[in-house]
Amino acid sequence: MRYAIFSDVHSNMEALDAVIAAYKSESIDRYLCIGDVVGYAANPKECIEKVKSLAAVTVAGNHDWATVYLFSDNYFNDMAREAISWTRKVLDKKERNFLESLKLTYENEDLTLVHGTLDKPQEFEYLASLSAAEATSGALQTDICFVGHSHVAGTFISDTFGRIFYTDEDEINMEGENSYIVNVGSVGQPRDGDPRAAYGIYDTVKRRIEIKRIKYDIDSARKKIIQQGLPQFFGDRLLSGR
Repeated sequence: MRYAIFSDVHSNMEALDAVIAAYKSESIDRYLCIGDVVGYAANPKECIEKVKSLAAVTVAGNHDWATVYLFSDNYFNDMAREAISWTRKVLDKKERNFLESLKLTYENEDLTLVHGTLDKPQEFEYLASLSAAEATSGALQTDICFVGHSHVAGTFISDTFGRIFYTDEDEINMEGENSYIVNVGSVGQPRDGDPRAAYGIYDTVKRRIEIKRIKYDIDSARKKIIQQGLPQFFGDRLLSGR
């Protein structure tokens, strides 16, 4: 099985289109989305429809749930709340129903998905430390968990001795009985200094994880953010990947 795994689209249609096009040459069997389809950028309706068209298994992100009042917007800063309020106004009932239907976690025989941390998925905490990785690893029932939320690609590896290591390598070959917590980065708003859209591929036969990047039309995405009256900061940060 070859899984296409992506996260944090954040209403950036240009980035999502580029990633979908890249996946078309990758012999993908199934698509998985780790949440935050909406938020920040100018095409929430279109991004929801594109994710649905992939038949992508999708878990809830904090922006997804906040948009449909399933998570408090007190969690967010003023600009993020402004984007959530704008998104609420432009979505129709069908799109709201989609966001309302999203669960916090997904698990099958191959993997687990959660937007934040697996031990407290409803709190949407960042999995960005060894202690957070240890807590998620303790709740993990499969040998690999894919997460999002931080917009920074990287992997925590737990070995059979209980030691946890972190790597930002883009290609990982799974070894032995180790377990893996993988952040595939963000499609629509990378924050690791690389403005290209990030996306992942997991090959269960080769036991291989790849995190890839692709250029997209950032100028168009930025221009639409500004034209819609959303905070210009959300457009400007796309240019630097911060």
